[in-house]
Amino acid sequence: MVKIGVLALQGDVREHLAALAHSGAEAVPVRREAELAAVDGLVIPGGESTTIDKLTRIFDLAEPLKARISAGLPVYGSCAGMIMLANEIADPATDRQGNPQQTLGGLDITVRRNAFGRQRESFETDLAFRGLEFSAAVPGAEPEPVHAVFIRAPWVERVGDGVEVLAQVQPEEASHTETLHGTARIVAVRSRNLLATSFHPEVTGERRIHELFIRIVRGEA
Repeated sequence: MVKIGVLALQGDVREHLAALAHSGAEAVPVRREAELAAVDGLVIPGGESTTIDKLTRIFDLAEPLKARISAGLPVYGSCAGMIMLANEIADPATDRQGNPQQTLGGLDITVRRNAFGRQRESFETDLAFRGLEFSAAVPGAEPEPVHAVFIRAPWVERVGDGVEVLAQVQPEEASHTETLHGTARIVAVRSRNLLATSFHPEVTGERRIHELFIRIVRGEA
């Protein structure tokens, strides 16, 4: 059984732990470098990306995280976790000294924070999601759409070479279509061992994203 950690500094940690355990992994919280060193994969949960950024540095986890990601540790980031994995933020927050927020990096993407709007613009929609064919009820058939919940979610504005787009929100699928400016927005990507989604599968009972990540950790996907 693979051992997958959930970065437990802030955000919806318990939900990811439950989703991983339900999907067949040993799920453990990670708050210290020794705990990070003991896992086969890591989930960076949704929450507040600026807070997670600050806490990784306060807990002396930022550099160990960057080192393990660079060394090939499989990591899945949802919502704020996607921002933490991005190499570039289009609209980074700044602290009182004017310093921009930092990321862990690894994914050659540019993200925009809160791109779909604030809390009141949260919405749900069904998405076609590449890479879930193994979980289709009939082998070889198209998988059922993923029911996705977007809460103050980012989107991806640029993908680099080697980054695969797994899902997009079409203009007609968002509750506030004017926010998308008539453009499909990228909300799920993968690059080798790194997986990221703008949405929160852990809050809907959707387990296939976590199952896909476990397969990535096992080297099966």
